[in-house]
Amino acid sequence: MRRLDHKRQLVEYFMKNLAKNYTEDSLKFALQNQGYSRSAIDQALEEAHKEIAKKAPVLKEKPVIKYEIYNENDEPIRIDPFNFWEKVRFFFKGKKF
Repeated sequence: MRRLDHKRQLVEYFMKNLAKNYTEDSLKFALQNQGYSRSAIDQALEEAHKEIAKKAPVLKEKPVIKYEIYNENDEPIRIDPFNFWEKVRFFFKGKKF
């Protein structure tokens, strides 16, 4: 029972400090310096990842990523709609663009 209490404390330690944006490596290093074994730390970290994943919201649709390029005056730059393969196709058909 005591071993489970220590594991639970490590899991809560990871969850609390990961929420504060500490890196996993820094947390592992701190626990190793306190005398915890690497296997106990790795198991607790894995369990913390599972619990964090359970709390994460499920995305129902894929996000749309839109890229825009701006010049130094913050004006959008229009890019030629012809891509490389369309130019190659027109080249072999004998058309000029």
